[in-house]
Amino acid sequence: MKLPSVALVGRPNVGKSSIFNRILRQKISIIEDTPGITRDRIYGIANYKGYRFNLIDTGGIDLSEDKFNSDIKIQAEIAIDEADVVIFVVDGKEGLNTNDKVVRDILYKSNKKIIVAINKIDNSQSKDNLFDFYELGFEHYIGISAEHGTNFDKLLDEVIKDFNDQDIVEDDGRIKFSIIGRPNVGKSSLVNALLREERVIVSDEAGTTRDSIDTVFKYDKKEYVVIDTAGMRKKGKIYEAVEKYSLLRSMKSIDRSDVCVIVINAEEGIIEHDKHIASYALEAGKPMVLVVNKWDLMGDTDIKTFTKEMRAEFQFLTYVPIVFLSAKEGTRVHTLMPEIIKVYNNSKRELKTSLLNNVIRDAYDLNPAPSYKGRRLKIYYCVQIGVSPIRINLFVNDKGLVHFSYLRYLENKIRESFDLEGTPVELQFKNKGESGM
Repeated sequence: MKLPSVALVGRPNVGKSSIFNRILRQKISIIEDTPGITRDRIYGIANYKGYRFNLIDTGGIDLSEDKFNSDIKIQAEIAIDEADVVIFVVDGKEGLNTNDKVVRDILYKSNKKIIVAINKIDNSQSKDNLFDFYELGFEHYIGISAEHGTNFDKLLDEVIKDFNDQDIVEDDGRIKFSIIGRPNVGKSSLVNALLREERVIVSDEAGTTRDSIDTVFKYDKKEYVVIDTAGMRKKGKIYEAVEKYSLLRSMKSIDRSDVCVIVINAEEGIIEHDKHIASYALEAGKPMVLVVNKWDLMGDTDIKTFTKEMRAEFQFLTYVPIVFLSAKEGTRVHTLMPEIIKVYNNSKRELKTSLLNNVIRDAYDLNPAPSYKGRRLKIYYCVQIGVSPIRINLFVNDKGLVHFSYLRYLENKIRESFDLEGTPVELQFKNKGESGM
């Protein structure tokens, strides 16, 4: 399934991040409580009235007055290249100013649907400013208040208005995996090493995301598709210098993937941006393999020691296999494809209902849920409702009694009983009698 992308664009201090946070808090599965992931995020998956879409906040750049015009182009370029819909955020209290017109001039050229969200419409004075923004010349204008949540239903209704029932990507039976990671971690080298390793390249096909290349190759007599996001550098685009936005150029490739291969540069070590990229693949529900590249440059460093460090940094991916290799030297590259195949197969695993219920029952008997205000969570039964990722519904007396730590405990017990290495597991708690889907 290809998810549409929606970008929030505008000059500084108009409330883009507040709008971003409010949209995500409404009906979004967000993983900010997961250890190891920074809360300073610039992307998320929104879910509104059954429609899922990527939400991009372009407000994370620190802008100064003297470089406004050049830096605002960074945000607009991202919106133009990555988004299907652009929410152009303006300040209803301050009214229209010259910087808004700079953004407008860039967005005019985008040929994307533009919705002008006039934020901070909290009093009669700001409402008087509302009609000034019609001078911008766009079709859609909605007055909102991020602080109070005013008119967000109207805003989101307009956002999803032209979405199809989500584009379904036809399954051709070939496993598709994307190579993702920060710039200069060796993604292109890894793709080349894989293709050299397997010798037979069937064809190159243009990806649905501009600047990505789908390469079809044979491994063990079967065809696979590797989606190379490393070639997505847009020559001459000024936002290439902004490293954190490299993940935005990987988002659509992740959506199209059956498996995500996250590449880490062993020489540089693990940085926060690596976790940002991995967390997006997790939030998209994708099976994953972690690759530590450039291992040949690590000298006497022990794999066991580095693995321990990886597990400490990626505490939210303890179930994901780690492969150590050197794409440039070609060493240990042969160990990657078996891991990709394994995590893909695990993500499609169907767990027998009786066995699953036995696991949950035994886990509960061993460690009952803690009581809260004199009440205790009871689990009546559970059933698997989906694959890729593995999704399980647990029917309980009161889902409000579920604590995050107990959810993790149950997930770990499920993983101990079934081979689900590499694939996310989503546990959804339902009150007894509630719909199972």
